[in-house]
Amino acid sequence: MVKEKYISELKLKFESYSHISEKSWSLIKSIIKFRELEKGEILLRNGQIAKNIYFVCKGALRAYITDYDGNIYNKNIFLETDFAGSKVSYLQNAPSNFTLESLEKTTLVSLDYKKYRQFINNNLDLKDFYISYLENNWVIEKEQREVSLVMENAKERYLKLLFKHPNIEQRIQQLHLASHLGITPTQLSRIRKNLKK
Repeated sequence: MVKEKYISELKLKFESYSHISEKSWSLIKSIIKFRELEKGEILLRNGQIAKNIYFVCKGALRAYITDYDGNIYNKNIFLETDFAGSKVSYLQNAPSNFTLESLEKTTLVSLDYKKYRQFINNNLDLKDFYISYLENNWVIEKEQREVSLVMENAKERYLKLLFKHPNIEQRIQQLHLASHLGITPTQLSRIRKNLKK
């Protein structure tokens, strides 16, 4: 029953970008696999080639980069109904530049990337979905995030994150939220304290 709910949510996600025919949806359904992760489990390691696209049904993931000095930077946080994975790794069949780790107990739908791409190449409606998804997430949202980092202060970025995910503070450690916002945990603590005044 729960799996059916997650599959429906995945279909809604596809449909939010473009109409998908029943034929195409049955192709996508044919490659759905479920995956459960415990908190702190690694889904994809830096240096590993990504083979699957993941849809977050329940839980949270972070994508992080470790520099040569061992400093860790959160590249992204993925929550329910987000797609997660290493796009560059899929597209170039090259090692991922970041690690994907679960921040809480997480349920995922896993889609085999090669089959998924095959379906996209052979079905116009899936191709429309793919183009719309890339434009929205990797052009529009990416540019907005880049502009936000330059034009908005940390407090504005934090408030925007809270607006998008109201309960994120109860779920994600301050350390990870601060890294995601491009600030230190101390700065985030100060912002939160000022907002409570």
